[in-house]
Amino acid sequence: MKTFSAKAQDIERRWYVIDAADKVLGQVAVQAANILRGKNKTIFTPHTDCGDYVVIVNADKVLLTGNKEQAKIYTRYTGYVGNQVVLTPAKIRRTKPTYLLEHAVLGMVPHTRQGRAQAVRLKVYAGDQHPHAAQNPTLVTLS
Repeated sequence: MKTFSAKAQDIERRWYVIDAADKVLGQVAVQAANILRGKNKTIFTPHTDCGDYVVIVNADKVLLTGNKEQAKIYTRYTGYVGNQVVLTPAKIRRTKPTYLLEHAVLGMVPHTRQGRAQAVRLKVYAGDQHPHAAQNPTLVTLS
């Protein structure tokens, strides 16, 4: 008996919707990353992009546990001397509410060509409306 290895032509891509309202950020990110990678499929092959499309709605209502809303920091550097920018999730929510989920999910996919191809299939929206209804996405419930 030979080991099955999925090929690119064997992959059937589906669409999934995750409602992040009143859900913990990490739990939503783990579920989305697993679907993007294809780890929820029986034909998962690590070296082949087996993943599906993920639409996350209500990203502005995702929860952070404990004191992370004020204590956690996101740091970036502009490249100029003295221009290190440190932001808290509370500040990020006001300017770009989808960033928290995008950053968490993209940190969980591989940082390779395959991971960048999977990241393209992630769609995050702040409200409860999304333009992907024509794809008949399946609603994912977090356990």
